[in-house]
Amino acid sequence: MSKTNESSGVEDSNGHGCLPNSTTDSHLPGIPELEKQPQSKDSIFFRDGVRRIDFVLSYVDDPTKDGEKKAERRQEFEMNLQAAGLQLETEDKNESEDGKTYFLKIHSSWDVLTAYAEILKIKVPFKESDIPSNDETPLNWLFKPFKLPHEVMCPEPDYFTSPFENKKPGFFLIEDKDTIFPPSTRNRIVYYILSRCPYATEDGKKKLGINRLLSNGSYTAAFPLHDCQYWMKAKDQQCENDRFTLYRSWARFMCFYKEQPLNLISIMWCVLPANGAPNLRLRRPSSVTLFLEFWKRRQARLEYEWDLVDFEEEEEEQQLQLRPEYETKCTRRKMNPVTQKMEPFLPLRSKCARFCLSGATVMFWIALIIACVIGVIAYRLAVYAALASIMKENQTQNLQLVGSLITPQLATSVTASCLNFVLIMILNTLYERVAIWITDLEIPRTHQEYENRLTMKMFLFQFVNYYSSCFYVAFFKGKFVGYPGNYTYMFGVLRNEECDPGGCLIELSTQLLIVMAGKQIWGNIQEALVPWLKNWWRSRKARNHPESLYTRWEQDHDLQCLGQLGLFYEYLEMVIQFGFITLFVASFPLAPLLALCNNILEVRVDAWKFTTQFRRPVASKAQSIGVWQEILNGVAVLSVVTNAFIVAFTSDMIPRLVYYYAYHPGTENSMEGYINNSLSVFNISHFKPHNMPEDGESPSWFNSSIITSCRYNDYRYPPGHEKEYQHTMQFWHVLAAKMAFIIIMEHVVFMVKFLMAWMIPDVPKDVKARVKREKYLTQEYLRNYEIKMLKKQLGENSSSSTDHHEVLSEVM
Repeated sequence: MSKTNESSGVEDSNGHGCLPNSTTDSHLPGIPELEKQPQSKDSIFFRDGVRRIDFVLSYVDDPTKDGEKKAERRQEFEMNLQAAGLQLETEDKNESEDGKTYFLKIHSSWDVLTAYAEILKIKVPFKESDIPSNDETPLNWLFKPFKLPHEVMCPEPDYFTSPFENKKPGFFLIEDKDTIFPPSTRNRIVYYILSRCPYATEDGKKKLGINRLLSNGSYTAAFPLHDCQYWMKAKDQQCENDRFTLYRSWARFMCFYKEQPLNLISIMWCVLPANGAPNLRLRRPSSVTLFLEFWKRRQARLEYEWDLVDFEEEEEEQQLQLRPEYETKCTRRKMNPVTQKMEPFLPLRSKCARFCLSGATVMFWIALIIACVIGVIAYRLAVYAALASIMKENQTQNLQLVGSLITPQLATSVTASCLNFVLIMILNTLYERVAIWITDLEIPRTHQEYENRLTMKMFLFQFVNYYSSCFYVAFFKGKFVGYPGNYTYMFGVLRNEECDPGGCLIELSTQLLIVMAGKQIWGNIQEALVPWLKNWWRSRKARNHPESLYTRWEQDHDLQCLGQLGLFYEYLEMVIQFGFITLFVASFPLAPLLALCNNILEVRVDAWKFTTQFRRPVASKAQSIGVWQEILNGVAVLSVVTNAFIVAFTSDMIPRLVYYYAYHPGTENSMEGYINNSLSVFNISHFKPHNMPEDGESPSWFNSSIITSCRYNDYRYPPGHEKEYQHTMQFWHVLAAKMAFIIIMEHVVFMVKFLMAWMIPDVPKDVKARVKREKYLTQEYLRNYEIKMLKKQLGENSSSSTDHHEVLSEVM
């Protein structure tokens, strides 16, 4: 391959970096000029083979007038990147596999890394930990088949760490400047610079950030590199093989029974946003309260292991950092009382107007969901009536056999559930774009505010979208049907649905099974099959030309982009499923088992797609799962209420208990006569004319001279009573018993919940002790280091000064 040059920000008329056929290379001051070496496919270094590629930007030629503007933006942006200390190298389009894509490789020097490590308070090792590991347990041999090798589970030694400071270089363990900051930290620092680097000033407003350049098409992609191919180890000895290790030990389905290498995942990708993704899936089917409490303990342990114990203070400081979009869209400025600096702000009038529009949009879409549910109900009624009429008109022997197996009610329930699922998927797809649009419209101040607002909008919508039909079947269906001779009609035409004689639990279970299974199947298709097909199509030319050098950045460029909301959808999926297995578990006890089976598969599907189908995401830090924790707590509390109502109103447990204790005849079989007691009497001669069967359709027994009454499921006074067809006292006793059961059950469960939350500490005892010891030792080592530096300084100034020795002795 011909040589390419390191970009110095000087571009040709087309807006590209120094052309590859140039005879001289640009050179940065202070950097020794290195000879460019031939590269392998796995290389993650510049052409000199020394400087590591920390980030890659790509772009294509655009001969239009708009393309000239894009070139100007890129030129200024790259010049500003170099002014910030980043080093650039451009791969010409003639060297790319598709012949049209330019790749801009970015390297962060040691000075840049240390400067921004101090700004971002990145923790660096200063001493190897001497705290003994508690991995060995008496039953360790029992769990050995489920364990992964130690080098996979703990790829790095355990260190004591402290936020990096440039003025204390001797305090930290810096054996090799190239490895002290792992690749995840390096790409995080570079992305921090990219997201805040300006590229233009228009109308007095400074435009900045790689995200805006991606959205306006100036660049086509921005991503860090994977360290190697996933199916084989890198031939280049300088390249890591973490991706290959993860693929072998995490992404293969045959590892479904193995533990997950969370430490290696955190080192390669993100520090904690993936915190809940693997573990939450496996532990989610446990009970409400226990799951949440043990999740807090697991989270606390991961916080310690991943060095995030004090990250809350760092997050508070990061709250002062505004989103680039906020800075560019808010032109008015005021004094920040914390920083005492002038910064942009959104006027109250504009903020209120934006929130009103956002709220109205959310309410409109929720109303649309309710309208769709009503439409499905109308479908149920119409189809049930049509199927019943068809089966009545075709009472042949074969149809009678089929009818005995597939009743109109069952067929209606299944088809309506499928229709409801299709509507759910369509509304989800549409609302996703609407939610992002209205969140952008609100112009949140910080990234955390943006994520929290989007999270609440998406969860609220999906909560209503997924659960509304289930709530209808559980709490409304069959409750407002009236009684013979006085039925309730929807729209004055269709008679309201009734439950089966045994209740609506079977139909609710059918609804949950179809929605849950359909969501999981559709989710796996979207998460795995669609990215695989897209990647297969994008890399087809490379497969047709095996002789071409398909470089690491080109391979990663052809993969799918996870995006800023990649993990957001993972969490949303988990929370929605958590709702399914907690809100309606009383009606569908198999839901947790189905969720467990799905999640065992889902963990490996996610691992496979992250290691093989997606670009390496930009590393980020978080101390917890954030607002999702509060949502899980809210769903857990709501599940107590919903299950109490399901047991009370959807099943016949309470009516049976009331009959057993208050109305049974006192015989040896105390439930004798229950069915007869639960049925009311109606005189068929009281049917109104428009409710009478049509001529020729009456059954033989429908004759007042033969049978004068019929029975129906309700508690009403019989005909001839002074309160004819009104509810009996037993109805009110049953209703009171149902309400009492709900209140008692809620109070008992909440008491148990809070008792367990009090008894189970959020932070394990051994983790709390290790955190305290690490803080103590950190302070001791830091104090000793300061004394050592003071000794050195005093010794350099005057080794024989008595006053200095007195001061030093006092300090010590």
